[in-house]
Amino acid sequence: MNFGPQHPAAHGVLRLVLELDGEVIQRADPHIGLLHRATEKLAEHKTFLQSVPYMDRLDYVSMMCNEHAYCLAIERLLGIEVPPRAQYIRVMFDEITRILNHLLWLGAHGLDIGAMTVFLYCFREREDLMDCYEAVSGARLHAAYYRPGGVYRDLPERMPQYEPSPFRSRDAVKRLNANRSGSLLDFVEEFAGRFPRLVDEYETLLTDNRIWKQRTVGVGVVSPERAKALGFTGPMLRGSGVEWDLRKKQPYEVYDRIEFDIPVGVNGDCYDRYLVRVEEMRQSNRIVKQCIDWLRRNPGPVITENHKVAPPPRVDMKANMEELIHHFKLFTEGMHVPEGETYAVVEAPKGEFGIYLISDGANKPYRLKIRAPAFAHLAGLDEMTRGHMIADVVAVIGTQDIVFGEVDR
Repeated sequence: MNFGPQHPAAHGVLRLVLELDGEVIQRADPHIGLLHRATEKLAEHKTFLQSVPYMDRLDYVSMMCNEHAYCLAIERLLGIEVPPRAQYIRVMFDEITRILNHLLWLGAHGLDIGAMTVFLYCFREREDLMDCYEAVSGARLHAAYYRPGGVYRDLPERMPQYEPSPFRSRDAVKRLNANRSGSLLDFVEEFAGRFPRLVDEYETLLTDNRIWKQRTVGVGVVSPERAKALGFTGPMLRGSGVEWDLRKKQPYEVYDRIEFDIPVGVNGDCYDRYLVRVEEMRQSNRIVKQCIDWLRRNPGPVITENHKVAPPPRVDMKANMEELIHHFKLFTEGMHVPEGETYAVVEAPKGEFGIYLISDGANKPYRLKIRAPAFAHLAGLDEMTRGHMIADVVAVIGTQDIVFGEVDR
């Protein structure tokens, strides 16, 4: 039987060919490639800087984490130091992205299994965090905010405001703008202050809900040994009881200076993975708060001073010939990255997102290989669904948190 690709729970472009015995699944064969856009090949024909926006479009729910891995790979080959303020901004936005990803996952997973309200609740919070993306980059989804050597610009002192319109009265606009009167940091701090209470609301709806537990407990069980053998990472691995998180085990940026805990499951079923991701949202909130404290106390540059890698300030570029040449060369020819190869990896919301980059000293990558976490998770779908009912396939696809942008690339 064909499951998808037009089935709403198949998340757009998954075609599953199911072999059934009555209602029981004997085999599940995922057919992928319906969203293949040749990102890795396109990167070979673009300068290093021009490929940054392509990263947003891989896992298009955790945009900045993808950019992060790509920028880390380039920075390693260049051997450049990222300013501390830029590192803290990156970590803060990585965690905002993690919350964004888990909110969409929770809403969609709930909707797939039949819980409508939690979807609406999650999108209410996503709206605020999307505004943070918009404030720093001008785009709500595909930010292209990270740059090799730092970030595009410092955090804004003013949040975008709602304007009066025929559909909104002045009082409504005033109410909507109440927490937007200060800087971005004020806005994020206000959000971080109320977010734990909102996570409690989701938990009230789901954690002890009888129907939710019937649909998730004991479904898609993966033992710790099998999870490791199948190449699972992120919440899929931690849900099976393996305490592996790259932010702790191989710290990058400033994660070694930040306090947070790694939630770990016990039974390795859909319910444990749900609990792990919900607790991850709370931990990400803790990290965001610590980043806000540090960023308030420590102003400074947010991108490297090396003008072979990062453009000079526009004021200097318009007044100085040397800076103008740097600017022109950087945006026409692009930076030249020294010969070599590297593998840079980040703990993305879905698991280990890696970029394997080979440079031959030119202004374009010689080869770019993307290690997408969901690709390995989808490969385990057959094993996870075998012996379950058709309805449980929906629960397993939901718990895997698959986005096809990065599976098909």
